[in-house]
Amino acid sequence: MSDKDQGVSRRQFLNYTLMGVGGFLVAGTVAPMLRFAIDPLLQVGQEKDMVAVGDISEFGSEPTRREFQLRVNDGWTEYDVDQTAWISVNEDGEVLALSPICTHLGCAVMWEGNENEPNRYFCPCHNGLYERDGVNVPGTPPTRPLDTYEYEVGDDGKLYLGQPVQRGGV
Repeated sequence: MSDKDQGVSRRQFLNYTLMGVGGFLVAGTVAPMLRFAIDPLLQVGQEKDMVAVGDISEFGSEPTRREFQLRVNDGWTEYDVDQTAWISVNEDGEVLALSPICTHLGCAVMWEGNENEPNRYFCPCHNGLYERDGVNVPGTPPTRPLDTYEYEVGDDGKLYLGQPVQRGGV
């Protein structure tokens, strides 16, 4: 029986098999490169979403706790994340919006949370202390200042907060 009598010759079978395996290997090599090239289009944009947390006149030199929600676009999903900030405005009109998350282990800090430490932020987990401006007190567990929120004061007089920004350490 000759090769022509069969539907697929041995040579054709080997060619098809090698082309299939070769195509699979090329696809496995090219796919990560395409993913690398397209990935920035799929990434979450560095949008500066800001949320109004109140009128700037509501805040004074005494830190005020304010809760708000930030909209997060994470790939294919969008959701709101609850945030909290300690907000104060100094005599020069500069806004300080601090994250209440302790930089030591992530517990929530409270303004004047310890009666023995007035005018300071106190972390009850490991007795961490921060000054009014959010700088950690030396000799206490936190190793860097509290994070601050991006902010802007709108033309409408409202204070807008954005994402928290990490400050440098000691």
